[in-house]
Amino acid sequence: MDLGLKDKRAFVAGASRGLGYATALTLAREGCRVAINSRDEGKVKAAAEKIVNETGTQAYGLAGDVSDESAADMLMKSAVESLGGLDILITNAGGPPAGPFEMFDEATWQKAMDTSFMSHVRLIRAALPHLRKSSTPSVLTITSYTVKQPLPNLVLSNSIRLATIGLTKSLAMELGKENIRFNSILPGWTMTERVEELMAFRARNNNTAVEEEFAKQTAEIPLGRMGQPQEFANAAVFLVSPAASFIHGVALAVDGGIIKATL
Repeated sequence: MDLGLKDKRAFVAGASRGLGYATALTLAREGCRVAINSRDEGKVKAAAEKIVNETGTQAYGLAGDVSDESAADMLMKSAVESLGGLDILITNAGGPPAGPFEMFDEATWQKAMDTSFMSHVRLIRAALPHLRKSSTPSVLTITSYTVKQPLPNLVLSNSIRLATIGLTKSLAMELGKENIRFNSILPGWTMTERVEELMAFRARNNNTAVEEEFAKQTAEIPLGRMGQPQEFANAAVFLVSPAASFIHGVALAVDGGIIKATL
């Protein structure tokens, strides 16, 4: 299937590693020009260079902390200048720290809000003037399957990521008339650095081995394994592509079946 992505222009946040990087790389393989973002300038420049070397497609690494109120406008300006416009926005940020409710003070909650919710708000707001000039504008917010099935010791993520789902659905209703598509994707347990960090946290708390925690979590997944970043990227790239032109306002779980709810 031709996804219609050749020469499209995409900005992918949180993309120096993990799910964001896999998505940006897959977009580039489809002929899409990409601007990727990370807080670490060295890492994001290296990731962009890897994409160029593998795909021969233009890729630009833009450093900036999306939890910072001033970052969105700067990043979008740089992305549009580099790409010559914008057709696709993928918002993504690292998850907040793990722990129980009483572990976190007001400042930690605010930082989690800025990272896991306001980063989406600000990037979308900065991108809209440019997306309105595209013939195939599409926005994808990356959250987590925990918006439908909360996990213990992830109270920050369980609470705050739900706001992004509300935002995405609201914008789908509000801006659909302008032909700007909004969807969200809910990754389940996928073999990324973030998951390795969570398993290490569990092992410390439970006085177990990291391998034991991986085995316990995998046993809960109906497919019997964790996902690979490429499997997530395949779904994400389809959702933002013109091939998915009538998919709008969806929160798609890519989770190996771990969500037990029927809706």
